[in-house]
Amino acid sequence: MLAAPSQKGYFDIMTVQLSPEQQRWLEVQVAAGHFESLEQAVEVAVADLMAMSEDELDWAKPLIEAGLAQLERGEVISGDEAMASLKASLRRPR
Repeated sequence: MLAAPSQKGYFDIMTVQLSPEQQRWLEVQVAAGHFESLEQAVEVAVADLMAMSEDELDWAKPLIEAGLAQLERGEVISGDEAMASLKASLRRPR
């Protein structure tokens, strides 16, 4: 069970069902000293997920927009052509 402060300042209790594999992984992390408790491990995991936001992908938006513009202009190649080009560039000496 996890305790989290509610909006009123009290602590709410939440029961979370984990798969056996997830529970074993968390237990190993605690046993290895990465976390003081299972609760702390889950708290860190949730905090990390919360920190991941749409903003972290802002760098990709201009690239996606450029790709969509190329698509609209008909500047496309087949998947086979793209793979052949990538393989050729990997074979070239640097």
